Formats: sequence, C-alpha cells, structure tokens
Amino acid sequence: MLLDAARDFDFAEVFDAEPAPVVPLRPAEWSVIVPFFNERDFLGLTLESLASQTRHFKLILVDNGSTDGSADVAMESCIALGLDWTLITERRPGKVFALTTGLARVRTPLVATCDADTWYPADYLAEAQTLLAKPGTAAAGAFFAGRDDKADQRRNALHISVMPSLLRRQCHTGGAGQVFHTAALRRAGGFDARLWNYVLEDHEIIHRVHREGGMKYSARFWCSPSPRPRDRESIRWTLGERILYHALAPVAGDWFFYRFLAARLDRRRMTSERIRERPVQTLRILDAPAASMC
Repeated sequence: MLLDAARDFDFAEVFDAEPAPVVPLRPAEWSVIVPFFNERDFLGLTLESLASQTRHFKLILVDNGSTDGSADVAMESCIALGLDWTLITERRPGKVFALTTGLARVRTPLVATCDADTWYPADYLAEAQTLLAKPGTAAAGAFFAGRDDKADQRRNALHISVMPSLLRRQCHTGGAGQVFHTAALRRAGGFDARLWNYVLEDHEIIHRVHREGGMKYSARFWCSPSPRPRDRESIRWTLGERILYHALAPVAGDWFFYRFLAARLDRRRMTSERIRERPVQTLRILDAPAASMC
C-alpha cells in the first residue's frame, strides 16, 4: 500500500512549487541591562513587565553574586516569557561593576538600564525611542510614579515637565529609568569603577553623558519602582550636597563630583556595593506610590 501511495503522490507539485517567502527577523535596536542581587521576590514581576514591551530587545541579566536563588528565578522567567536573554555572573560586588559587565555585552544602538525591582509600562521602550530620536539627544530619563496611582503619575509628570527646563544639564531621574544611545554612553566612558565607584552613579554617569548630547524627559515616560521600605543605612546625599549639585553641576560638574562629592562619599564609605547591604526582601505588590527623584 505504501508503494502504491508513493506512485500516486505528485512529487513535482511539492518540489516545483514556489517557495514560501522568507520574512527576515528585524534586528533588535535595544538592549536592556538588569543587574540584580538577591531580588528573587521582585525579579519575576520586572521581567513580566519587560516581556510586554512593544519593541524587540535583547535582555542582559547580570547576577551580582546573589545567594537567594535569584538567578534561577531569572532563567525560569525568561524561558516562560520567551525573552531573548543572556545571564552573566559578575562577582565583584557593586552595581557599577554589574553595569560595566552588562554594557560590555551590548551590541545594539540603544541601551536601557533597568532595576530588578521595578515595573515598566508596555510602551516604555517605545517612548524612550521617541525621545532618543530627537536631534542632539544622548540620553533620556523616566520619572518614578506609583503603578496604579493616577494622582501620583500626574503629579510627577508635571514635575518632570518643569524641572529639567529650570535645572539644566542635571539628572532628574534614577538609574532604574535611564536610557542611552550606546555610542554616546561609551564615548562618555561608560560605567567604570575607576572613574566612579560610589552610590549616586546614576547622577555621575549623566554628568559625563551630557558632554555627548542632551537628556530628554517626557510626561509619558515613566516607571514604577518597588515601594518596599529601605532597611539599610541611607545611601543618599545630604541636603547641602544636593543644593550644591543643583547650583554647581552646570558649571563645575567635574569639581563637584570628583573633588568634592567623591571625597565626602569616601569618608562615609558610600561605595557602590553598599547598596547591596540589606536582607532578602519579602514580596510587596508594585502598586504603591513611589517617591520622585531629582
């Protein structure tokens, strides 16, 4: 019967048929770097929000020596969500080292730095790309707001619409909401512990990137960091340091960061790895208001 079926089958119809058109995959324009340390309880929600993005991207996860199984959560989530991902281990403690290692793997023209405990709207990368497309732009920043708190979103959207025009050439958002032209970021020196290995690395990197172009903000470009309480010694600058930053950064940025602020942070031992000094957190839903950062 099989021989009879083979004789009756029209092989010419198959082999002479017009081949189906090959649709080339559009290469990713984005890389998203997510450094993490003991973020098992939050990382899955972050990756779910990134998986909903309307722009194709390559995900670069950097495990900074987690001890709580965060890497397993990352792998399981990426597989389940169908993400285009790479997982790297960077054992030198500190976010700056993790970002350095992640940036070395970037091969796309645009790059975002995201935090492992932050929720991103589905149009996050699309809004970022609109801002980065503006002439003379090197970076863009997303404001922070509560995921489901419309009043908080409106309030912080108004803030980000006003403050950058009043306080120019400064950073008005944190590292969880920063995006860059990769070439501009690299020309500025990238993330490098030899240049800056302290907290507030998000402000220092923007100081250097501003030499390559402007930084844009938008009332539509936002994200929602976790509202979990801080249970470590404060890593923020003092009120006096912030006032000097706003007053001096446009004209004396190098002096402010590398002569003034670095010496003060060094005396307070506020190096990059201090951000990691907290016990494993319990899960909290990312729906409470998040404080704006400027």
